[in-house]
Amino acid sequence: MTEKRAQRRLAAILAADVVGYSRLMEHDEAGTLAALKARRSNVLAPVVAQHNGRIVKVMGDGVLVEFGSAVDAVQCAVELQKGFAEANQGVSEAQSIVLRIGINLGDVIVEGSDLYGDGVNVAARLEGLADPGSILVSANVREHVIGKLAMPFDDLGEHNLKNIAKPVRAYRVGTGASSEPGPRPALTVPGKPSVAVLPFENLSGDPQQEYLTDGLTEDIITGLSRVSGLFVIARNSAFAYKGRAVVATQVARELGVRYVLQGSIRKSGHRVRISAQLVDATTGHHVWADKFDRELIEIFDLQDEITRNVVATTQTQIMLAEGNTIHGRNRPDISAWSLVNRAMARIHELTHESLADAKQLAEQALKSDASYGPAWRCLSIAIYHQVYMLAAADYDATLSKALETAERSIQLDSGDEYAHWNLGNVLVALRRHDRGIAELERAVEINPNYSTAWGSLGTMLCYVGRPSEGITKNEVAIRSDPLNPSIFFRYSGLALGHYLTGDYQRAADWAKKSIQRNRNWYHGHVYFIAALAQLDRIEEAQFARQEYLNLFPNASISELRRLPFKISGDFEHLSSGLRKAGLPE
Repeated sequence: MTEKRAQRRLAAILAADVVGYSRLMEHDEAGTLAALKARRSNVLAPVVAQHNGRIVKVMGDGVLVEFGSAVDAVQCAVELQKGFAEANQGVSEAQSIVLRIGINLGDVIVEGSDLYGDGVNVAARLEGLADPGSILVSANVREHVIGKLAMPFDDLGEHNLKNIAKPVRAYRVGTGASSEPGPRPALTVPGKPSVAVLPFENLSGDPQQEYLTDGLTEDIITGLSRVSGLFVIARNSAFAYKGRAVVATQVARELGVRYVLQGSIRKSGHRVRISAQLVDATTGHHVWADKFDRELIEIFDLQDEITRNVVATTQTQIMLAEGNTIHGRNRPDISAWSLVNRAMARIHELTHESLADAKQLAEQALKSDASYGPAWRCLSIAIYHQVYMLAAADYDATLSKALETAERSIQLDSGDEYAHWNLGNVLVALRRHDRGIAELERAVEINPNYSTAWGSLGTMLCYVGRPSEGITKNEVAIRSDPLNPSIFFRYSGLALGHYLTGDYQRAADWAKKSIQRNRNWYHGHVYFIAALAQLDRIEEAQFARQEYLNLFPNASISELRRLPFKISGDFEHLSSGLRKAGLPE
């Protein structure tokens, strides 16, 4: 008999589960099961049927639903959250049944009545990221429903999801039932000239040329950021708009700036054609625009020229210092520059594979130009991140290699703020605290708009016993880079700072935000557990501890001694909260 082959089809998948199900069961098993059964019968089943969905399977506290339409899936999710919220009225918070929901539109594998594949997996991962009572959708779901449903979508940036090869951009649906606000409020425009540089558009028709457009954009941001009289939105928040059809006024409102720089680049053979325009978002008028048709080797001159025009246009009295041009100090080999831009793009993905690729690309760049400082810096960053983000097993040896390459990059280009930032991080990790802080301070001195360095400086100041200063620095980082997909770093830094100052409620709030943005960032879990315990919310702390151990089975207090606290009492302060919550020694 011929075995029936699995089928594939495009489907909208809704994944939902009950928040704190284990806690509810432990508190009142019979009552929880009865209430959940009633919700499935009275809310879930009729709402799914109303929106043409099919319940694929029910898994204890979770459910998987298939729809033929993304619009139906989102409408169903909104109605489910409203229905569950209404059913919770009159019920104590401890006994409320609250859903979190993730929705994805993608290819699924059909076997009998069940579904498999990345289309399903992404929905499940988004559900795990969602706040209690909220709905997260992938970018392709948003694209299918935008303009068809009258509801806001809050852009949460890209996320690296477990077992999913590429980062997924997530949006939170404004339902009125979420515990978090929907659209982000408008930010106040600074008193000095402010600008956001949107990713230049690749018109070459070749996806392999993305590194060229991204590299151009990043270098212009860097050049503008070094001008002390400008407020410049950081790279990661600017790149949140990559591939999106947006207008300058929308960007300016969301990022809190007056000017928006947009452009495109087309490469043909050895020539490039670049167009750029600067828009004043208060009027919507173009205040400067130009086109450039040059040899590729002249791209560094073009970057400097565009930067000077933006500066001169936004505030005529601000002039770039002679040494402040982007590549004025050291013009690299064009192939080395291209390889470094490709490597940095891979580093931003923060996976084992992407960091390994970045190291390989940086090493190729060094073969092209061994005197190119950014290539050494890029290599060091990739090595360091294997320790900091991915907990490399050979911790000390890896850090030593990161230090060696970081110092080499500084020797070759002492004016590279990114190199000083990287060296500062490595030094603090090696407990060379004073020199590490000095390097981070040098990075923000060179580039006052370098948000990542402000954030790292803030967190490292917490480690050296200066948490109040650390809080302030992290707040600066968040303001200049509000859409950064890696903003969970800043949130956990704020959590640490508030914990060390004894403000455990704020510590818990910021740590929770960090976890919501990236459940795999262990710092957020550590500070959340400790803060809850210090607030004597022991049951919640123990539940958070168990979630942490589910993600990191080998987690322990002794393992956390790697955290580079300068003052032993600060680590003991953190440990005391973790012990109260029952984290293993």
